[in-house]
Amino acid sequence: MESLQGHLLIASPRLPNPFARTVVLLIQHSPEGSLGLVLNRRTEKVVTEIWDQISDQPCEIEHPLDAGGPVPGPLMAIHTDPSLSQLEVLPGVHFSVEREQLEQLVEDRDQPLRLFVGNAGWAPGQLEGELATKAWITTRATVEDVFHWGEDLWEVVRKRLGEAIFAGLKLKDVPEDASLN
Repeated sequence: MESLQGHLLIASPRLPNPFARTVVLLIQHSPEGSLGLVLNRRTEKVVTEIWDQISDQPCEIEHPLDAGGPVPGPLMAIHTDPSLSQLEVLPGVHFSVEREQLEQLVEDRDQPLRLFVGNAGWAPGQLEGELATKAWITTRATVEDVFHWGEDLWEVVRKRLGEAIFAGLKLKDVPEDASLN
């Protein structure tokens, strides 16, 4: 099995909630199972509202917490600081969950940082079964994808994939407006 760590899972249009129109970054993918974080869902809470449950260190980050998925778990961070990394997910994108690392990450306001509550998890073979039924489309993630903070990420990635498919077909004389065909 080839690992899809560092890839995006783009929900097919027919995939129901809680994954409808989601884009998931695969943090880990192995025969033992998979862990991902939904990149295009926010909670209604900001980081400072839950920080005192994590640490007694000060935190002044007022941006919303990301909802990483339906599986409860510890606070998790995606960031760009290799010195505070537990795992390099893809070149330039790091993952951390340890309290000491999270404390240092929230202190450094100069680097991109996303904090997630919850995650998307799959038991051994479960994700492969979903991929076989075409529930997800996969593509390599980019740093820009990971730090894109909009609910429109699903549309952005789908459009990029569609353009890549058509570019590979090398079609000539395709009108901008398909209704002209």
